[in-house]
Amino acid sequence: MGMLDGKVAIVTGAGRGVGRGEAVALAAHGAKVVVNDLGASVVGEGADLSPAQEVVEVIRSRGGEAVVNGDDVSDFEGARRIVQSAIDAFGALDVLVNNAGILRDRMIFSMSEEEFDSVIRVHLKGTFNTMRHASEYWRTESKEGRQPRASIINTVSSAGLQGQASQANYGAAKAGIAAMTIIASLELVRYGVRANCIGPGGFTRMVGAAKQDVVVRHPDEYETFDRMNPGNSAPGVVWLASDDSIPVTGQVLRVVGNSLAVYKPWELGQQFQSTDREGNPTQWDPAEIGPTLHKFVFNTINPGIARLGIG
Repeated sequence: MGMLDGKVAIVTGAGRGVGRGEAVALAAHGAKVVVNDLGASVVGEGADLSPAQEVVEVIRSRGGEAVVNGDDVSDFEGARRIVQSAIDAFGALDVLVNNAGILRDRMIFSMSEEEFDSVIRVHLKGTFNTMRHASEYWRTESKEGRQPRASIINTVSSAGLQGQASQANYGAAKAGIAAMTIIASLELVRYGVRANCIGPGGFTRMVGAAKQDVVVRHPDEYETFDRMNPGNSAPGVVWLASDDSIPVTGQVLRVVGNSLAVYKPWELGQQFQSTDREGNPTQWDPAEIGPTLHKFVFNTINPGIARLGIG
């Protein structure tokens, strides 16, 4: 018995790298998989169904069930067709894994409008598009008395959650995906849908495009454990897709190499109150903000500290 027996999953961007590893792993644990990949280049140009077809053949050769879909996630109607392809092929949809993406790296002062828009369109809008159509399907199922036990798993990156120079477009998209996932977890829980993120790592085509000395291999081509295998995050996706993770929603997991961690969301640090001489609440004086933060938060020296008598 597999952890995902009887479930139907979509994996976008599943022709190579992280997505390929996820699709193969989901199928190995019993899921029927729609392998979606437009087959574009790293920068989003062209189309080629052969990578997705190759993944389907790998899954079938191992006894699994899978079909190809070549629609573009960034196209609203294309995303609808991706969702419908799972229902048409397998009669249901239980798991949506959003992984499709492109890169257009450039420093912010050199980045063009098109370079920014194209990355946002594929990553952020593409994730919204598939979530939009899948959630509508699950909402209808719930209202008709067939309560889902469904899972959305969106791909994020340290570029968005921790920052990375030259990736303002990519990082903004990934941070937006994390926020959108948390919001979706609040909206969809009543319909039996949980929404979480996975933060993968490894030597992917995107990494290879940025670093010339990287050897890029398919996740299923590694014979022994390698920290840079882009398929190392796939077990986390399998778990989030399974019913074992039903209590978990609105979380961001990082699975890189053999390391597992959960990102903490934005949270407030120490709070300070501004008061007048009598201790009554009052609006902050801009001149007092710097000395307060430098002394108690940033641990730096600010001339205003002496003026305010802090320390």
